Amino acid sequence: MSSAQPPGAVFAMDPVHLPLLFPEPLLARLKQTADIDTALVLRDFTAPGAAAALARAEVLITGWGCPHLGAELLAAAPRLRAVLHAAGSVRSLVGEACWERGVTVSSAVAANALPVAEYTLAMILLAGKDAFAQRERFRATHARPSPAETAATGNLGRRVGVIGASRVGRRLLELLRPFDFEVLLHDPYVTPDEATALGARALPLEDLLRRSDIVSLHAPDIPETFRMLDRGRLALIRDRGMLINTSRGALVDPVALSDELISGRLHAVLDVTEPEPLPVGSPLYALPNVFLTPHIAGSLGNELRRLGVTVVDELERLAAGLPPVHEVRRTDLVRVA
Repeated sequence: MSSAQPPGAVFAMDPVHLPLLFPEPLLARLKQTADIDTALVLRDFTAPGAAAALARAEVLITGWGCPHLGAELLAAAPRLRAVLHAAGSVRSLVGEACWERGVTVSSAVAANALPVAEYTLAMILLAGKDAFAQRERFRATHARPSPAETAATGNLGRRVGVIGASRVGRRLLELLRPFDFEVLLHDPYVTPDEATALGARALPLEDLLRRSDIVSLHAPDIPETFRMLDRGRLALIRDRGMLINTSRGALVDPVALSDELISGRLHAVLDVTEPEPLPVGSPLYALPNVFLTPHIAGSLGNELRRLGVTVVDELERLAAGLPPVHEVRRTDLVRVA
């Protein structure tokens, strides 16, 4: 894409996200690299001004709220050569027409993985200290727990099972290294030697579920992982075991999970659910053994700037004629979200 002229670029996303993704200093850096109207942010490719902008666009900078990039978009943007996504998955965003034209696609999914892994680490540490249950007890009794009540509490030697060596999963494995955990990993694409290098012991899924005190789910939402934690596999998790899900609700059978949680046999930290959000009458909102958060593990607030930095870095590389660092290839979609 290197040329004497800066590449024409267009924002395509919900405009509400732009100020946090690209604060003024970062926006200035972007404008030094691309010919872009920073006041034009397309959420509708038929909006006023969209046709002229798309006709000259070589780069589309996308984010949450961007319309699907299908054949109609390609027809309106004959010069389009790259899509730089200031968010995570591009699976539902990028249509077949983009791949067939050979449009370069890059995603900030690696940057978005960092806060998810940090959130998960925090929840693992709190779960090991039984913090969620102790909070409920303390509210009710206003008294410190007895030694008998905390005999099984603590993070020393706690077994943590990580399902999926995704970007989030791998970052989590790095974050777990300083702690005295026994870390188990299930990922069909990771060999035992690779798992060891990541600081974990590779196990089949069923064995990991049986042996773990805390199970953290980081597999991609693809057809092969749909309901991977079904009723039978959930039943393998030991009594009072903790399930943490920051991936997608579709990976867990929601009825079976609700049954396990209502019974009190399992505990859970759920940042994602199915459906999302849960209906108002769901019992999971009130269960003392369930810690629900509204899909906050990914980038929020000032963390969004990290996604914008990733996009500007990629744009500068493309403008210099270099390949992107975080390219997503069509073949990747078989096993990534």
